[in-house]
Amino acid sequence: MSFDPATFRPQHFLWEFRDGVATITLNRPERKNPLTFDSYEELRATFYSLDHDYHAKVVVIRGAGGNFCSGGDVHEIIGPLTKMNSQGLLRFTRMTGDLVRAMRACPQPIIAAVEGVCAGAGAILAMASDIRFGQPGCKTAFLFSKVGLSGADMGACAMLPRLIGHGRAAELLLTGRDMSSEEGLAWGFYNRVVEDVMAEAYALADELAKGPSIAHCITKRQLDAERNMTIHEALESEARVQARCMETNDFKRAYEAFANKKKPEFRGD
Repeated sequence: MSFDPATFRPQHFLWEFRDGVATITLNRPERKNPLTFDSYEELRATFYSLDHDYHAKVVVIRGAGGNFCSGGDVHEIIGPLTKMNSQGLLRFTRMTGDLVRAMRACPQPIIAAVEGVCAGAGAILAMASDIRFGQPGCKTAFLFSKVGLSGADMGACAMLPRLIGHGRAAELLLTGRDMSSEEGLAWGFYNRVVEDVMAEAYALADELAKGPSIAHCITKRQLDAERNMTIHEALESEARVQARCMETNDFKRAYEAFANKKKPEFRGD
């Protein structure tokens, strides 16, 4: 199925596409933007579709109404889960994990712009993004223990320690307590904490969208792939992908621009 970001109209979140930047806005502000079974599924399908699209260069994910995402909807997800059989539960947990897999598989850098509440599955969405900006006072919590579940949810036990360290991740996942914006910045969860988090996110998104999208895609994929490589494997892998970058027209045009003291124009070819 073809995917056109300019005409895409999702049913369970808002979508905007402008100048190579796609924006996903979780849009249930009266409930602090919780996820439902349908929004999980549509988000997963959208990120997989982005893996085959070359018009979108960057994705910004945000929430409406001053909050990012409060996690899975208590009435529309948590309640029904208590009545599911084991097969249904496993289908659900595999589907939610597949959303993270889709976010990591899509070639576009993902920027999470976090305001207010960022909890449960919402914290996972931020964690699975490539870059995170937080607003002062935002509260990030991996709430799973608060509802009798483990912190082993949607890749949190694998990814969170790599962001903030094992001990800090263990504390957050075991207690479910809030991580303050100050802690998130000091621990490396947030790249920056700024008052106008949307302006910060879009300033970076616009910069990245004007950059070499093929090279950005390779950088994102190598950051994930090289987690499980030795330094010797990483050096060989980087040699191969960088050699491919050197075959792009973007690289050739950049050289010509610099040689002529002009700003390079990247076209993603």
